[in-house]
Amino acid sequence: MAEAIVAGIVGNEVVQVEDVCVTDISETRLEHFESGYGVRTSANNAGAVADADVVVLSVKPQIFPAVWPEIEASLKPDALVVSIMAGIPSAKIASGKPVRVVRVMPNTPSLVGEGAAGIAAGEFATEADLELACKLLGAVGVAKIVKEEEIDAVTALSGSGPAYVFYLLESMLEAADAMGLEKGISRELALATVIGAAKLMQESGEEAAELRRKVTSKGGTTAAGINTLEERGVKDSVIAALLAAQARSKELANG
Repeated sequence: MAEAIVAGIVGNEVVQVEDVCVTDISETRLEHFESGYGVRTSANNAGAVADADVVVLSVKPQIFPAVWPEIEASLKPDALVVSIMAGIPSAKIASGKPVRVVRVMPNTPSLVGEGAAGIAAGEFATEADLELACKLLGAVGVAKIVKEEEIDAVTALSGSGPAYVFYLLESMLEAADAMGLEKGISRELALATVIGAAKLMQESGEEAAELRRKVTSKGGTTAAGINTLEERGVKDSVIAALLAAQARSKELANG
């Protein structure tokens, strides 16, 4: 995810390339960022953040306790911390100190500039901080401001959402294979269908239910498919899946 953000903000000139410094424990990754994006790199977290106005935390939640103390000790008093870690509340990052924290829940389509991110302010973050975070994440997709208590729902909807779409595509392609369609053709048709349906909904402004009704003729092939989905409780399962993801996100946040 860090690379997607770097690619977006550098490629779209949101910030100057010389103002970006990437840290990592992997020398190979650092060389990749240097050669691929022209940014500065460092293996020293504390040194890298010492003069930084904005620090983006892009580490796995389980690594946070190990890396945060050295970063926190070197932060400028007025630095903004943008966290894209799942399950770590802003209050835990601030640790009782007046640290300006903005939490972000992005998703993997950010890698191709089509991401969806929820952005929430911590206790000490300002409107300007939110605007800056939106500008950074807007370079790789859609960014929407939400309340921090809504981040778990955002995680379930758009954070985990790509996996649900991949699951649907996986099922469609297995069915296409069973029906005898050539794999390359079925893949292109399935992808175009999902992308096209999303674009139609986006550009028409119509609700999903209305668009579904328009394409579902009584007694037709689409109706046969939709009826089977309804009989097997697919909608209820999707709703249950999102609620389960939200619950798990809350569990992670509560430690």
